[in-house]
Amino acid sequence: MGKNILIAHGGGPTAVINSSLRGAVEAARDAAAGGRIYAARFGAEGILAGDLIDLTDVPAETIARLDDTPASAIGSCRRKLTDADYPTVLRTLDKFDIGAFFYNGGNDSMDTCHKVDELAKTEGLDVRVMGIPKTMDNDLVLTDHCPGFGSAARFAAISAAELALDASGLPIHVVVAEYMGRNAGWVTAASAMAARLTRCEVLTYLPELKVDEDKMLSDIERAWARGRGLLVTVSEGLRGTDGKPLADTGIVDGFGHVIPGGTAQHISDIIMQKLNIKSRAEKPGLLGRAAMAYASSVDRAEAYAAGRYAVNAALRGESGYMVSIQAERTPEYASSMELVPLAEVANAEKTFPPEWIVDGCRVADGFFDYALPLMGGDMPQYAFLR
Repeated sequence: MGKNILIAHGGGPTAVINSSLRGAVEAARDAAAGGRIYAARFGAEGILAGDLIDLTDVPAETIARLDDTPASAIGSCRRKLTDADYPTVLRTLDKFDIGAFFYNGGNDSMDTCHKVDELAKTEGLDVRVMGIPKTMDNDLVLTDHCPGFGSAARFAAISAAELALDASGLPIHVVVAEYMGRNAGWVTAASAMAARLTRCEVLTYLPELKVDEDKMLSDIERAWARGRGLLVTVSEGLRGTDGKPLADTGIVDGFGHVIPGGTAQHISDIIMQKLNIKSRAEKPGLLGRAAMAYASSVDRAEAYAAGRYAVNAALRGESGYMVSIQAERTPEYASSMELVPLAEVANAEKTFPPEWIVDGCRVADGFFDYALPLMGGDMPQYAFLR
């Protein structure tokens, strides 16, 4: 290709986003295509400011350490580009002689990627544009799953099991744990693994179903009465029957999304107020996407492969696509990469299948058949003595 390449991160980081960065950089180096390897400092903000990091001569051992580095090593942002921003984006691509642009992100980032591709074609810029999937929310369409999800799911599964053991080991209160997921319940669904790993009662509520608080309290009261301890896991984006969030910060992020929060505390409060049962709220929050101790080996390997695949596809002339992960789970798990059009991915959202939600508060085995291979490695096996 001979020209330079530019890599940027958009949206919330994950435990393995830097593995995709490593894959992209190493693929560019292996291809020996010439040109510089740039990264935008803090994503779209860096592109608009022309603030790029030159990774071309960064030592190979430093690039290799990206695999063990959570969050975004080059910085990310939640800046939603407007029509007024795109001329500046194109000027930056032209100024730095960019021949290939790679955006690693979720739904909004794929929309940005698609618009850059369309505008570059309209303006006659010779720039190949590729999307690299990333979102712990697992809500991108046309891909079996998203890099970042497997690690977040492993964190949710094991941390919920640990909370369940605590709740049953000292059953003096209902524990309510809140996991990330504004509209899609994939990560919170993984927390339901606690019901399979422990003997504690576990109820799980996902944002795909509106919550009737009276029914929820009735479920909680019955489960508590069994005397085995109770863990309630919830998505931060839960909504009531009126469609409004159970808890709302009133704050809007850079993509225009309302920032949820406080759902576990709200539910814990009504348990104490209406059921007269002691309760406490827990919220792992950002730990759910940044904890390298829980990073999935499968997730890390696929994130790396997605970065490499994107660069190699661009070098062979492809543009206007996102890398998609295709998976087979029988007779054993295996995955491969292919390309899907950015136009079909941009701003689309894959929510949790309703057929995997049982009685509004439990998760079906089908989900775990889907998700367990992505979590990497065996789940803990605990001792039970009482």
